[in-house]
Amino acid sequence: MATDDLNLIPADESVSHLELTAAELKVTYNALKSYFDDFGHDERDVREVVRGVLDKLPGEHEIRAIDLDDELRKLRALRGE
Repeated sequence: MATDDLNLIPADESVSHLELTAAELKVTYNALKSYFDDFGHDERDVREVVRGVLDKLPGEHEIRAIDLDDELRKLRALRGE
């Protein structure tokens, strides 16, 4: 069996659509940015993939504008906590 036969999803095809709240977006961005910043030169391929994901998210200024505490308060209020 050829290696290509094992790849069910083409490398350039999206596999998922992810909806995030503002709080989730901020946490996701910051986690990926930290992950990206921690890689050394030996992990170039992984850095490229992480950079590609970060490029799909809003920019740093938009992320900084999200007040995580305020967003969490809103979510708790919606859940009646």
